[in-house]
Amino acid sequence: MDRCRSAGPQVCLQPVLPVLKERRAIRQEPGIRRALALRTTNIVAGAPHAAASTHGRYSDMGMKSLSTIAAALMAAAMNLSPAHASAYSIEDFARHPTYSNAKISPDGRFLAVTVDRGDQDVLTVMRTSDLTVLKINQLPDKKSVGEFHWVSPDRLMFNAVRKLGGYAQPFMLGEWFAVNADGSQPRPLVFRGTRDATQRGKTVSNQQFRLLDTLKDDNQFVVMSVTSPRSSEGAGTEVVRMDVFSGRRTPLARAPKENCGIALDARKEPRFAVCSSSRDEDGNYDERTELYRRDGARWTLINASRSDGYHLRVIRTTDDGTVYVDRSDGKQPSAIGTLDVESGEFSPLFSDPVADVSRAIWSTDGETLVGVVTEAGAPMVQLINATHRDAELFSSLASAFPGEMVSFSSHTDDGSQILVSVYSDSNPGELYLYNRDTGQARFMMSNRQWLDKTKMASTMPFSFASRDGMTIHGYLTIPNGSDGRNLPMIVNPHGGPIGPRDAWGFNWEAQMLASRGYAVLQVNFRGSGGYGRAFQDAGHMQWGQGIQNDIIDATRWAIAQGHADKDRICIYGGSFGGYSSLMAPIREPGLYRCTFGYVGVYDVDMMFKRGDIPQSESGLRYLRRTHGTDASVWAENSPARRAGEVGIPVYLAAGARDERTPPEQTELMNRALIAAGNPPEGMIIQSGEMHGFYDVDNRVNLYTKMLEFFDRHIGSAQPAGGTASD
Repeated sequence: MDRCRSAGPQVCLQPVLPVLKERRAIRQEPGIRRALALRTTNIVAGAPHAAASTHGRYSDMGMKSLSTIAAALMAAAMNLSPAHASAYSIEDFARHPTYSNAKISPDGRFLAVTVDRGDQDVLTVMRTSDLTVLKINQLPDKKSVGEFHWVSPDRLMFNAVRKLGGYAQPFMLGEWFAVNADGSQPRPLVFRGTRDATQRGKTVSNQQFRLLDTLKDDNQFVVMSVTSPRSSEGAGTEVVRMDVFSGRRTPLARAPKENCGIALDARKEPRFAVCSSSRDEDGNYDERTELYRRDGARWTLINASRSDGYHLRVIRTTDDGTVYVDRSDGKQPSAIGTLDVESGEFSPLFSDPVADVSRAIWSTDGETLVGVVTEAGAPMVQLINATHRDAELFSSLASAFPGEMVSFSSHTDDGSQILVSVYSDSNPGELYLYNRDTGQARFMMSNRQWLDKTKMASTMPFSFASRDGMTIHGYLTIPNGSDGRNLPMIVNPHGGPIGPRDAWGFNWEAQMLASRGYAVLQVNFRGSGGYGRAFQDAGHMQWGQGIQNDIIDATRWAIAQGHADKDRICIYGGSFGGYSSLMAPIREPGLYRCTFGYVGVYDVDMMFKRGDIPQSESGLRYLRRTHGTDASVWAENSPARRAGEVGIPVYLAAGARDERTPPEQTELMNRALIAAGNPPEGMIIQSGEMHGFYDVDNRVNLYTKMLEFFDRHIGSAQPAGGTASD
C-alpha cells in the first residue's frame, strides 16, 4: 500500500478503488465584516427566562449574556488582520481560543459554538446568515458546557462538566439541559441535588447519561444510555427514551451485565452491548471485552476477547442495516470493517500496519463510510469509497487547502450545507460553510485570529529506530524563518504515559517556545496511543527505562540530524512529561542543560497513596500493572529518591488543587533537591489551579518564568520575527 507519508496531511486512495479523475475548485467568499448584534437578556441564576415564564420556574441554568464573548466572536468573524509576529507576547499564545467546537443546526439556520473562557466553557448560538449572536448560555457555579447536540432544527441539548486542568479530562457532572436557539424554553432535563416536588423526577444521584441518538425525524425525543454504579467497580447500564422538553424518561432495555456500552440498530433500538473488564481471574490488570447481540428481550454473546483473541466494538449501524465495527487483536493497530450480526463474521475495509484509525469520515447522509484518518505522523486520509459524491467533495476541499487538514465538522440534515474545519501545524483552526448548491465555501471565523499563520513555526513529523529496534515517531517544530540547523532545543515529552500521544497540528505551547527561537522536540515514545495495543502496552513497567530511552534517543537523533545544538538543550514537560523532565537527565547525565518539571509525578510510592488514581480498586490495578509491586523498583524509578543524580538547574511548578498529581509530589521533589545540594531556581505552587493551569494570568506568569529560565541556561534565543520576553 502507498503510505502517502509527507510533512503535511495527505488524501490517499485505496489501490483497489477508482482514482478521482477531476477535482472541482472551491471558491471562497471574503471574510464576513459585520458587527455581531447581541440580544440582551439579563438573567440571573434561579430566575425564570422571560420567554419561558409561562412554563414555570427555571432554577438552575443560569444563562447570561456575555459581552466579552460577543466581542471575541465579532473579531473572529470579521477576520481582522493579525498582529505582526514581532508583537506577539506570551499572552498571545497562552490566551484561550475563540471557540472549541461548532455545529450547524439541522436546517442550517443556526450555528452553535462552545467558547473556552479558561476554567469554564459556555455555549453561544448565532444566526448562520450573518453571525448575529442570539444567545450565550452560561451555567452557574463555574460549571462548563461539555458536549452539545442539535436535537431539532431549533433546539439544543447539552451536559455539564467540571474542568480539572489542562492535562486532565473534564469531570462529567451528570446534568443535562435543553434550550431553544433563541434562548426560549430553557429546561433542566437531568440534575443533581434537592428540587421541589414538580422537579424530583429529573433528579439523579450518581447516574451518568450519554446521548446515543438524536432521532433525526423526531423533534421531541432522544435516546440515551444511563449508567448507575452498583459497586466500587461495577455499573449497570439502561437505555431510555427522553423527552427534550420535560425530561421524562421511558426505559427501553437493560445491558446484559455490568460495565457495558450500548449501540443502536437501524431502527434506533438497543441492539448491541460491548461489556468490558480490567481484571483477570487472579485480580490482575487485563483489558477484556465481550460483544452481545439483543434479540427481543434476550442478549446473545457473539464475541469474547479472552476466547476469540480479538476485541470488537460497534461504531455505527446505518439505516440500511450495515454494522460498522472496529476490530483489534490487542497487538497490532485496529482494523475497521463490517460485521455480519448473525454469523459474527468480520469483513475488513481498512487497516494500517503502523497507526490506528483516529477518526472516520462519513457521508452527510450517515449511510456510507467515505474514508478514514490515520496519524502515524501527519494526518493521512484513505478514501474507502472514492466514487461517492462526498468523497469527491472532500478531495476538492483538501486540494483547496494544500498543506492543511480538512474535516466535515457538521452538516445540515439534507447535506446541502457543510461546516468545514481547516487546521494545520501553523493554522490554529478556521471554519468555512460550504454550500453544495453554489459550490462556494464561505469563511466564518478563525480560532485565534490574533495570530498570523504565515508567521507561525512549522512542525515536521519524523521517525527513527530506537536502541532496541522499535520504530518511534515524533514531531520537530522549527521556528519560522529558520533553516532548522544547530538550534537551541526544548525536549517536550507528553503526559500519560499509557494512551495519550502528541499529534500533528497547531500546538500553542510549542509555537510559543518556537517564537522565542527554540526548536521543540515531541516524542511518541512506547506507551503512546495510536500505534496499536502492543506499542501502547510496551510502556508498562518502563517509566524509568524504555520510555526514557526513547526520549533520549530522539534527542540524540535531533543532534545527529544537525537540528539541535548539543550544548543548548533543555527538557520540559507536564504530568508524566514532568516526571520525564527529571528522570531523563538522571538516566543520561550531560545531555540536558536544564529541566523544568510541571504538575509532575516524582515519587512512585506516593502515587499509590495520594491523588485520585489510587482511590479506586481499578486505579490501583492499573498502578500495579504499570509499576509492579516491588518497592525497590519504585525507588529506582522515582526522581525524588534520586535527586542527587539530577545534576542540572531545575525549576518546578504545580497547581495547588491538583488531584491527579498532588502538589505534595512537587514539594517532595523540591525538598529532595535542596537536601542534595541542588535547590531549584524557583518553585510555583499556584493557588486555584489544578492539573494544568487555566487562568491566563497564571499561564503568563508560568511561561515568563520558564522562558527566563531557559534563556539563562541555553542562551537568549533570538527568534525570527519574535521577541525573547513578554
